[in-house]
Amino acid sequence: MVALQKGFIPTDILSPGAIYNGGYPSAKEVRLRIANGGAGQSGLVEAFANAYIQFSVETKGVKPFLVAWYLGDTTQSLQYLASKFVDVALTYNAAAEKHCVDSGAASQRELVFLDHFYLVGPKPNPAELSTSNDSVTDMFNKIVASGNEDTLRPPNPSIRPPTRFLSRFDKSATNIKESELFVKIGQVPWAYAYSTWYHQYARFPLQALEAASYLAEYTLTDRGTWLSSPSSVTSNLVIYKGAESTEDEAVLLNPCSALSAPDTANKEMAEDFMNWVVRDDGGQQVVKDFKKNGERLYSPRPKKQ
Repeated sequence: MVALQKGFIPTDILSPGAIYNGGYPSAKEVRLRIANGGAGQSGLVEAFANAYIQFSVETKGVKPFLVAWYLGDTTQSLQYLASKFVDVALTYNAAAEKHCVDSGAASQRELVFLDHFYLVGPKPNPAELSTSNDSVTDMFNKIVASGNEDTLRPPNPSIRPPTRFLSRFDKSATNIKESELFVKIGQVPWAYAYSTWYHQYARFPLQALEAASYLAEYTLTDRGTWLSSPSSVTSNLVIYKGAESTEDEAVLLNPCSALSAPDTANKEMAEDFMNWVVRDDGGQQVVKDFKKNGERLYSPRPKKQ
């Protein structure tokens, strides 16, 4: 469970990753602050921000304003919300989100979209994962077994790379998911003495995927990050398991929820954004229309929940 401490954020060292004006150069005042990691890096938060500004100005007659995006993983984003440093957090961990609401750190929570986890790895496939026969737990078992074997008997690098797994190791939703999958098969490679094939790389999604590509390592990433990465990164990797199969669909889905802070200077704007982002003709249309290279990155929230 993520422990939320109110008021600890050193606001003097935090600055927005980007500020959006919805196409209105005259906008001067930041009236909504949103924290998120992967969807911010992929550009979805920007699409939300610009569409919401345009909706507010054109439909409600609101004076043009700015929306600020703060880069943070799920744990950081919820902490920013609890400290009222942001007005809205887009996060990916249901248990932590529910605790945030129960503790009073958030006043509202809405499912916004579905991302999808991918297990990716190097083309030589040193762990011999089978895309046709292996479940996601089978694949994690093979990575552990092959990683342990390569530690004892290092392979000839001219023949194949050693089996290694790159972990975000940063309390992000991806880190939590990969940890759940390791624990599910009875493994804790981060525990002392930690497994040498378990590469702890605490970076944000795009940087982590780039490192896995360069180092020829397996890793867990998400569809939005994959489709937002350049071909120089993805061309060295293979998607060994996605969210396509029925068996693994629930395991590898990555739901994103929006939470709003109860008492900030932008409370009314945050509440209005929360209502807009789940509307079929509002935020859900933005999710449907958001694509990279002709492919949709995210799925709208299910009609029935």
